[in-house]
Amino acid sequence: MAQSNLVTSLAIARLAIGGSAFATPGLAGRAFGLDLEANPQAPYLARLFGVRDAALGVGILTSEGDARRQWVLIGLGCDAADAVAGLAGARAGYLPKVTAALVTGAAVSAIALGALALRDAG
Repeated sequence: MAQSNLVTSLAIARLAIGGSAFATPGLAGRAFGLDLEANPQAPYLARLFGVRDAALGVGILTSEGDARRQWVLIGLGCDAADAVAGLAGARAGYLPKVTAALVTGAAVSAIALGALALRDAG
């Protein structure tokens, strides 16, 4: 995959993941092992995550040069915070181990893709 395609793929992935989390927050929560019955506010939080990721995707797609690089960097920061949040949830015990592994693994994967895309974002 060419690097310019990698940046576009990152943006499209953010739009797809964010849009689906916003449109179907219960499904997104269950996919990551969240207990929706024990936490009825989880869909609200999924929608917050979803709109953030979709906005990052739009920012990447509608910018170029230094601005595009900045959007990719902002996304990397968000993904790093997501990974830390997953680890913190595991350590504090409010995320089950499988859920913590899923959310942290997804965030680390996004960091890796973002880091690769960053090479071509400017």
